[in-house]
Amino acid sequence: KNMVKIRLTRYGKKKKPSYRIVVADSRTRRDGKPIEEVGFYDPMQNQVHLRAEAIKKRLNEGAQVSDTVRTILVKANIL
Repeated sequence: KNMVKIRLTRYGKKKKPSYRIVVADSRTRRDGKPIEEVGFYDPMQNQVHLRAEAIKKRLNEGAQVSDTVRTILVKANIL
């Protein structure tokens, strides 16, 4: 059985990272094709945009959360 994870995938320019928060199979590479996009995180401007319903749905289906995404979700009061 494959593990589904909610994690960050990087995009943006060199030295200016921003991340999409995605639902992906744990075996795909970091920037590989996700199952679903559920938000984004920009550490430079400290912006976060989350689709709370989609995230809650995936968590109920048993998706695991990466450490960084867990921190973001706790700050946003989703976890």
